[in-house]
Amino acid sequence: MAYHSRGRRNGIARSSLYQTITNRIIVELEAGSVPWVQPWASGGAPVGMPFNIVSGRKYSGVNVLILWHAIVSRGFSGLGFLTFRQARALGGAVRRGEQGTDIVYMRRVATRDERLRADDEGREPVASVPFLRHFTVFAVDQCDGLPSEFTAPTPLDSSLIVPAAEALIRATGADFRVGGAKAYYSPVHDFVQVPRPADFFEPVDWHRTAFHELSHWTGHPSRLARDQAGAFGSDAYAREELVAELSGAFLCAELGIAPTVRHSDYIRAWLALLREDNRAVLRAASAASHAADYILAFHPAASATQRGRCGEASHSSGMERAVP
Repeated sequence: MAYHSRGRRNGIARSSLYQTITNRIIVELEAGSVPWVQPWASGGAPVGMPFNIVSGRKYSGVNVLILWHAIVSRGFSGLGFLTFRQARALGGAVRRGEQGTDIVYMRRVATRDERLRADDEGREPVASVPFLRHFTVFAVDQCDGLPSEFTAPTPLDSSLIVPAAEALIRATGADFRVGGAKAYYSPVHDFVQVPRPADFFEPVDWHRTAFHELSHWTGHPSRLARDQAGAFGSDAYAREELVAELSGAFLCAELGIAPTVRHSDYIRAWLALLREDNRAVLRAASAASHAADYILAFHPAASATQRGRCGEASHSSGMERAVP
């Protein structure tokens, strides 16, 4: 199904966004740099998810990758972004000459025929056609005159990282087993298995691995119902691994844990997948955000955060209010 967008921007068709994002990620993967890990290896910003400083909503899906890339490539010191108009409304301004970062917003709209049928049948039309829009945001670093409460960095209490991760895992109620020599999720028997924390070189890596496997757990038919039937080496298998990689990175960032690559040996398969389908990373990032949100919803302290996400999530109700 084709994705639709209106017009052009700066001479570039909006539909080319898929290829632009995909090409950027391919280049980084080919260079041995995983874009959802690299920001915390070389960036100056704290570990976390990018967010809109006015609404407080955290960006989701591919917008996380877009903004993480902007943070590390341009040396931004924080995770906060806002629009040109929002900066002016706060009494500040984007500095002259600053270049913003384009993010995307996807919603579904009903076709003309569907609207006519729905009108004849006295029902609400079913939105089925994906519709893509662009928005430009600026980092707080690119603005002057913003109130101090929007420019002060938020300190991170690192002492809470591990307890928060353990509490979240317990809160899911998943059949989560510790022991053995391998980390995996069994779709057939619906349980997660990870080795003991002492078996990892760095204790924090246990939590990174746990969230990767727990992200697979969300794909069960009784939860988010992703396709997990792909055999090792297949495109379906690579897609599910990419979803779990991204979801694990999003969860780690939410809890202040620097993400790492769980399966670096899958990079070749991801490259093949991205070269074949320039929308694969948008779909994977969207599914990863849904998986991370599903897990975060179990934690009372995190549920309010995940409900306020913005970006290209596929929910249709209230989407206009979520941007940016």
